[in-house]
Amino acid sequence: MSAPDTTVHLEGVRKQALEVGRNRLLVTGALFALAFLAIAFRLVDLTFFSTAEPAFAGASSSPPPITGRADIVDRNGVILATSLPTQSLYANPRDIIDAEDAARRLRRALPGLNREEVLIKLKSKSAFVWLKRDLTPKQQFAVNNQGIPGLAFRREERRVYPQGRAAAQVLGLTDVDGSGIAGIERRFDQSLAGGGPALALSIDIRVQAIMRRELLSAMTEFRAIGAAGVMIDVRTGEVLALVSLPDFDPNRPGSSRGDAGFNRASKGVYEMGSTFKLFTVAMALDSGTVTLKDGYDASKPIRVARFTISDYHGKNRWLSIPEILIYSSNIGAARMALDV
Repeated sequence: MSAPDTTVHLEGVRKQALEVGRNRLLVTGALFALAFLAIAFRLVDLTFFSTAEPAFAGASSSPPPITGRADIVDRNGVILATSLPTQSLYANPRDIIDAEDAARRLRRALPGLNREEVLIKLKSKSAFVWLKRDLTPKQQFAVNNQGIPGLAFRREERRVYPQGRAAAQVLGLTDVDGSGIAGIERRFDQSLAGGGPALALSIDIRVQAIMRRELLSAMTEFRAIGAAGVMIDVRTGEVLALVSLPDFDPNRPGSSRGDAGFNRASKGVYEMGSTFKLFTVAMALDSGTVTLKDGYDASKPIRVARFTISDYHGKNRWLSIPEILIYSSNIGAARMALDV
């Protein structure tokens, strides 16, 4: 009697093992496929349909990026205000694993941050909190190196003023969100925010700078607390320069507080003084009371009611109408006004 054929038996066992292995691989592959499908479905649901995390959903509750504020230029096209791209740091406190550790590491990357204030923000129930606006590339790199979960950057724009203080009172400035809060920036905020071509002013920054320099010199000489000046093209009425001192640096918004933020040229209230003589002469000429060939005796003071009117630097003689303006004669202007 011959021995059993072991070769046939081993072949059957091998086929059975291969079949079992193949089935297990198919089952495992199917399970992995189902897992990936479940994860993909959940991601789609969170991104587009879920309202549980609005700050990181498709319709984010965080502020939209600031984009495209138009430039401001002078009459010659010199840039007075423009916007540069920047990054701002924010967090979703719900994704912060260890608020204490995150605050400590953030303080290491950004030494200027107040650790206690940051910690309060990171422990809040909100889904979105600002941590620092207008980061420099170096600061952004330092934060990235910390690898803190729950932090992200938002692209924004920072308003910069290349001419510094030269036209600060004219231009005004914007807040941290890019909205105009003073000067031209506020007056034309809606137009500037819409982007488009640069807003051209009648100001000539060269004339502006010269006027500012001369006013600063006069303030120093006379120890004045303030000064203001306006230069107008008499042919067109265009304002070529408008300066008010003290002023501020629009690139440092905090410097505009107090007297530095007050525009003496546009908001100040002053006695008209001798400038009123222009209206007196214009009124007399317009009414036909006098002509440019007429004149008045300004040789001695006159009394009107209980007041005595005299000239500060009197010529003590007869003055023609043009001379009354040239020498700013109070006597001649008063006599003219009484005749109208």
